[in-house]
Amino acid sequence: MLIFLNEDNKNHLLFLKDIETEVLAEFCRISIAFLIEGPNSKIYHNAAQKLETDVSIVQHGVEGLMHLFTEGAKHALSEQDFSETLLTVDFSEPTQREILGHYLKNVTELRSVLTRMVTDVPQYKSLEWRCDVQVASRSLRHQIIPLVTLKLVTEVNGQEKPLLLQTDPTNLVHLTDVLHQALRDVKSQHCRRIQRQIK
Repeated sequence: MLIFLNEDNKNHLLFLKDIETEVLAEFCRISIAFLIEGPNSKIYHNAAQKLETDVSIVQHGVEGLMHLFTEGAKHALSEQDFSETLLTVDFSEPTQREILGHYLKNVTELRSVLTRMVTDVPQYKSLEWRCDVQVASRSLRHQIIPLVTLKLVTEVNGQEKPLLLQTDPTNLVHLTDVLHQALRDVKSQHCRRIQRQIK
């Protein structure tokens, strides 16, 4: 599987074609450090002064490498797939070897950083419901007002979180219709194609 690089990504990486291997190694080290520890704008200024170029060009070069490393680690690309992705940018052989070496050396650490960045999504645990009907009040003796009370329990990191909801039957029917439509959409050919591309 190859990483899809749009024109902006390729343009950001073009700067790296013309620099020396030692400088490229430093760019790779900086981009991996930024992914692990977070960005530091002082490094952009220092690198731009040493290379006598604009700060934005240096920043785009580092961000291009960060995107390349992140996508490779996210899709767990093999050595061959990653090197074939580098071929799409038309890097020279030494440049490809340098970038590939940094990727292979740090891919496990990058994958662990990416898994820590994933947000915890609540998972369904249980649902209890009760139907309440107000049959009359002092001022309106012949009005019926039905209400559905739901107790939705979700689980995040082993902790249960109850959520109380109250709605009328009309809104509940609309909600179930929207959810059924979403389930039908997920089973469509278009959605399956997208899911295959994401994996």
